[in-house]
Amino acid sequence: SLLSIFGRLGIYMITVLLGLFIHGTITLPLIIKFIGKADPFKHFKAMTTPLLTAFSTSSSGATLPLTMEAVEYNSGVSNKITSFTLPLGATINMDGTALYECVAAIFIAQAYGVELSILQQIIIVLTSLLASIGAASIPMAGLVMMTIILTAVGLPLEGVGLILAVDRLLDMSRTVINVWSDSCAAVVIAKSEGEILKV
Repeated sequence: SLLSIFGRLGIYMITVLLGLFIHGTITLPLIIKFIGKADPFKHFKAMTTPLLTAFSTSSSGATLPLTMEAVEYNSGVSNKITSFTLPLGATINMDGTALYECVAAIFIAQAYGVELSILQQIIIVLTSLLASIGAASIPMAGLVMMTIILTAVGLPLEGVGLILAVDRLLDMSRTVINVWSDSCAAVVIAKSEGEILKV
């Protein structure tokens, strides 16, 4: 029934958003705190403008100039590190996209009544990681890359249509995590190089 479909889509959205929230508010700050030896709250405050821009544009590429400016001037990371790590991160470091693609593939399998084996689940994780590395830093790129993952485990490509209706909000949210992750990586690398940061 229609109500059942909306209920399942709601659970799917909540699952993706919860995963992104945990990664963005627990995993990445812990990495900054314990590996980067920096203050994650100060860094988050320094990143407010790029993160809001990432949410509104759904593009880590479009947000890149603001991200570089915030990481360099607000967090105190040197230009040599920001100019290398952030463009590279905007291209290949897409944590939010990888997380989303795993959940989306499992949701599509459940919607079609397909029971995934452990091997298929491992293939989903690996292809999600590889597809997120190859995804362009433009809006809806993760949705396009879903076809690779679905094909890898033999799920119907029409399944992408199931998640299309709710993808815009999820795209905006995963872009925030992608940009936040790139900036966290820049801080950790700067600290490992012995830089004195503002955060």
